[in-house]
Amino acid sequence: MDTPLYALCAAAGWLAFGYKLIDLRRDRDNRVLRAMVYAFFAFAAGVTFAVGPVAEAVDRATGLANLAKLAAHAGVMGIAANSQILLLFLARPPGVAAGRARRRVFASVLAFGLLTALWTATLGSSQPVRLAVEDARHPTVASYLLVYLGVFVYYCADVARLCWHFSHVTPRRWLRRGLRVAAVGAVTGLLYCAVKAGYLLAYWLGRRPGGEQEIAAVLVTTSALAMLAGFTLPTWGPAVDRGRVWVQRQRSWRRLAPLWHAVAVAAPHLVLDERAHHRIVAFRDIDYALHRRITEIRDGRLALRPYIDERVAAAAGRLAATAGLVGDSRTALVEATMIAAGSRQARAGAPARQPDFTEPHDPPGGYPGEVAWLSRVAHWYARRELVEQAVHEASAEAAPPC
Repeated sequence: MDTPLYALCAAAGWLAFGYKLIDLRRDRDNRVLRAMVYAFFAFAAGVTFAVGPVAEAVDRATGLANLAKLAAHAGVMGIAANSQILLLFLARPPGVAAGRARRRVFASVLAFGLLTALWTATLGSSQPVRLAVEDARHPTVASYLLVYLGVFVYYCADVARLCWHFSHVTPRRWLRRGLRVAAVGAVTGLLYCAVKAGYLLAYWLGRRPGGEQEIAAVLVTTSALAMLAGFTLPTWGPAVDRGRVWVQRQRSWRRLAPLWHAVAVAAPHLVLDERAHHRIVAFRDIDYALHRRITEIRDGRLALRPYIDERVAAAAGRLAATAGLVGDSRTALVEATMIAAGSRQARAGAPARQPDFTEPHDPPGGYPGEVAWLSRVAHWYARRELVEQAVHEASAEAAPPC
């Protein structure tokens, strides 16, 4: 189970590294971006060494037991240390951040040097040992794991604290979200350390509980993916917003199609670009297609006024009241009925005897408000039974007595 999870983490890490490396090449002096690239490289390389077949190949090729484990732990420390540096440059003045970053780099080098020394000591062991909790009764292995866990706890706690703190002060929405996701990842890393320490203690006491590798792999994967997503979220998060807006506008464009058709067949001279109403054009440039559709509906509504009898609005209003409609729903049903009646009369070439020249409803909110309003009108226009009933009643009232 651990091999596929670590392989997934490694793939995600290399993807994130390549993604941010492209950005760094465009902005080489960005220290935050540089720290992020270093962190992603350290993580991707470290988790790659943790993949079972890769670790076995490295140890077999070098003849040095546990070398891949040491490299994996170095990568874990690397992403944690560079995450701290990233946050420092993100939130502190450059001079202050640089000084604190140097201290963290120095501390990380010392910690890794100590781990390397303890790993070297295991090479001279009379019996092969692994840098794992199963060999916790070996003093050097226990010391190695305690140092590793101690350093990792410090890093994760600091990253979680900094991320959560700065998420409350940044005005950038996607950065705030990303920091909180990264904080969750760091807390999951702390949980991994707690589980690892519990197993370490159990094995040191002579117990042999199972499942440590599987639990560790799940927690490491969860922590790593959360931190990767959190630190990259400010970059790709806005694209999610743009995608959501694109989908919403596509829906609005399709929803307005019957309403547009009603005015277009009655006043075809107002359709200035027929292509804007083709699906392929809307897919490529939804802003243009939707804007043309909104404009032509509005222009067509004005052109229909000579064909809309003034009794249509009253009949639709009574029907709306009977149906229990109030507010915008009532106004939208009235508007939909007036468009339906005007379109029918215009196609028949029969202007109304008593035309309704009142101005159409002008919704607040600018262009988004216009889209929302006409979408509501289109909704009621599609309710043909209500619209047709109102048109029929108005036509009966307008008919001359026999």
